[in-house]
Amino acid sequence: MKIVPLTVAAVLLLMAACSDAPKQAAKKEAEKPDPPITGRQAFQKMFPSARGWAIDAQPLMMQSYNLTGVKSEGGKAGAWVTNFVSAGQRKARQYTWSAMEAEGNLHKGVFAGLEQSWSGPTGQEMPFDVAAIRTDSDAALETAMQQKDSKKFAEKNPTMPLMFILERTRRFPDLTWRVLWGESVGTSEYSVFVDASTGKYLERVR
Repeated sequence: MKIVPLTVAAVLLLMAACSDAPKQAAKKEAEKPDPPITGRQAFQKMFPSARGWAIDAQPLMMQSYNLTGVKSEGGKAGAWVTNFVSAGQRKARQYTWSAMEAEGNLHKGVFAGLEQSWSGPTGQEMPFDVAAIRTDSDAALETAMQQKDSKKFAEKNPTMPLMFILERTRRFPDLTWRVLWGESVGTSEYSVFVDASTGKYLERVR
C-alpha cells in the first residue's frame, strides 16, 4: 500500500520536469544579446584571460566585427577579436568578445581560441604596450569624422559598415587606430589612421 503514493509522486515530478524543459529552452532562445561596446572596453574584458594564459601576453592586433543581431554605432561593435602573443612561450592565441553567439566561432562573452606557434614579429605588425591604448575607438571615429573627406565619404555611403583595427606597425611610431569604411581592409575604399596614444589624426588611405 505504501508503494502507490511513491509512484504517483515520481510521476508528478517527471511531469513537472517535462513541463519546465520547454520553458527553459524558450528562455535560452529568447536571451537578448549584450549591447555593443568600444574597443578598449572589449580589450579590458579579454586581457585578464590572456594574462591567465601567459603572464607575458602582449596584444598584437585587435579588430572589430559587425554582427547582424547587434547594431554597431558610435565606435562600438558587437564583437571584437584580439591576437595575443607570448615571447616566453613562443605561442599566439586569439581571444574574442561577442555580444551574442554568432558565426565564425564567436561565443557570447570572452572566448579563448586554440594556441598557435609564434616565432616573433614578422611583416608589419608588432606587439604593443597596453598602456599605449589611451584613445578609444569611439574617440578615434570622432577624430576621423572631423576630416572633411571622411564626412563627405560617410554621407555618400550611409549604409556602408565601419571597421576598427588597433595595431602597431612600422608605418607610424605609435600605436594606431585604423577606421575603415567597408567589409575588409582589402576591399575598403576609404580609411584613416588615428594615433591611439595622442588621439591625433595621422593620414588618409585611398
